[in-house]
Amino acid sequence: MSWTDVADLLGLVCLFLGALLCLAASIGLLRFPDLLTRMHAGTKPQVLGVLLVILGVGLRTRSGLDVGMLLLIALFQLLTIPAGAHMVGRAGFRTGQVAPADIHLGRRHRRPEA
Repeated sequence: MSWTDVADLLGLVCLFLGALLCLAASIGLLRFPDLLTRMHAGTKPQVLGVLLVILGVGLRTRSGLDVGMLLLIALFQLLTIPAGAHMVGRAGFRTGQVAPADIHLGRRHRRPEA
């Protein structure tokens, strides 16, 4: 078994796992009840799924120019998907679709117990 066979097999596994994660993200977008859970389903598995698909395509093509372009695509995906989710969450909070009680600010922002 040569290096190209191993790379092709790993590429197929990455493509399959990435496609499964993207499918799980789309099912979560359809099935989850509120904005925050849908936003979580649309960002977390989607980013990993897209990165796995890009890795799988990179392992299959093995061309320097193509791999460089795939790295740029992966970088832009990592930068834009969380920023887009932040904007959707902020718009949902401002329009009243997210209750303030659903937002957990953490320990630093808790009011001291009297």
